[in-house]
Amino acid sequence: MSRRLEGLVALVTGGSRGIGEAIVRRFVREGAFVYATYHTGADRARHIEDELNRDGRCVIFLPADVTREEDAERCCAHIQQESQRLDILVNNAGITADQLLVRMSTEQWDRVLNTNLRGAFLWTRAAVRLMLPRRSGRIINIGSVVGIMGNVGQANYAAAKAGLIGLTRALARELASRNILVNCVAPGYVETAMTAQLPEQQQHALRQAIPLGRVASAEEIAAVVAFLASPEASYITGQTIVVDGGLSL
Repeated sequence: MSRRLEGLVALVTGGSRGIGEAIVRRFVREGAFVYATYHTGADRARHIEDELNRDGRCVIFLPADVTREEDAERCCAHIQQESQRLDILVNNAGITADQLLVRMSTEQWDRVLNTNLRGAFLWTRAAVRLMLPRRSGRIINIGSVVGIMGNVGQANYAAAKAGLIGLTRALARELASRNILVNCVAPGYVETAMTAQLPEQQQHALRQAIPLGRVASAEEIAAVVAFLASPEASYITGQTIVVDGGLSL
């Protein structure tokens, strides 16, 4: 594999599982030094850190709650002090709290919006302050095809992910003059521990709805993120790249 990210420093929120873990692993393979955050699952984060650092220090996991402004500021200050630069931010951390609208609590709405949208704002603001002096940077938001199509029982999640698309486009315009590129990746259904637990009948129906006839792997999403972070994507900004096997056609 080419090392397109050699010498670059990246920050991935929610990097200890699922798509976030796949992004961390892909970035390391492509030569980046990666800081990743985790909120729960410290043991899993330490396991990944130990595994990837066997051949030399290349990843550091930092405990953080993406909804807390002070955590974003603390982590970015740590990166600045230790590495003196930040080239790539991936706003990956996200949650769901599905419920039909009439049964959805205000707490469920607020929790999803705070994590998935407000969190991206807080971490982008902190990260951009490190990128501006270097007049260079990449910000990649992990959205969802649900933010484009909508989905029953996910009004909070769809609103947050649609908000990420708007945030991406606004910041792309705002930061282009400083050569900071901002893009969004919108996955469809991705093979995770959660989808693996669905009944086989439900998994079959899911595959039938996707023109390619299968769900994505987390590694396939990470590959698109790595491309957007690389020099090969130097003229792409403000875009939402849909990676859904044709589901939203």
